[in-house]
Amino acid sequence: MSITSAMKPKAISRAAIEQIVREIVLRQVGGPKDKPHLVVSVSARHCHLSDADVETLFGPGHKLTVMKDLYQDGFFAAEETVMVVGPKRRMLPTVRVLGPTRPESQVELAFTDGISLGIDLPVRPSGKIEGTPGCVLVGPKGVVELKKGVIRAERHVHMGPSDAQHYGVADGDTMALRVHAGSCTTTFENLLVRVGRNIKLEVHLDTDEGNACDIDHASKVELLKAR
Repeated sequence: MSITSAMKPKAISRAAIEQIVREIVLRQVGGPKDKPHLVVSVSARHCHLSDADVETLFGPGHKLTVMKDLYQDGFFAAEETVMVVGPKRRMLPTVRVLGPTRPESQVELAFTDGISLGIDLPVRPSGKIEGTPGCVLVGPKGVVELKKGVIRAERHVHMGPSDAQHYGVADGDTMALRVHAGSCTTTFENLLVRVGRNIKLEVHLDTDEGNACDIDHASKVELLKAR
């Protein structure tokens, strides 16, 4: 008894077979091989300045001078530094200015910097400075009294849309960072996710956090979706 053409199974193309094999392999290994490249940066004390405050501190018409480009395109550490003065004339003599300029000036410090200055630092996302303490900035040409803007920056991770899709997160979510250094493993919870176009995958910790996990000797870092 012969099998009619309608009853014969259809042939599967070689391309379809290869696609099926790839999907099976990816499920077994847990994802594509081109995993996003993760950079962890320690952000030392610094300040962001408005155009008006740059001119007050460094002179009329002054523009920030690039000393070193930062990891994110378009951002840089400037040659300029300022003195940050807190209550009772406690001070940090050379705080680096980062560019480009912003609509409002802001000072970002670590917890121990706040102790040195006598300022109880609130933890805030960068740019969220309403209700925060102020300080005095001293430059070579003038003085600026900030009524607000001194914060301890909330630990966070910058990423682009494709990175967010890879990790299954959205802007405003939180993640965790696990740092393996020697025999010690440290996990930082509540990393704020900040998603933007043309942004590279980068975690920002302050100096206290970087020292606590011995990030300079880390053998492995993992970015984990919050449970």
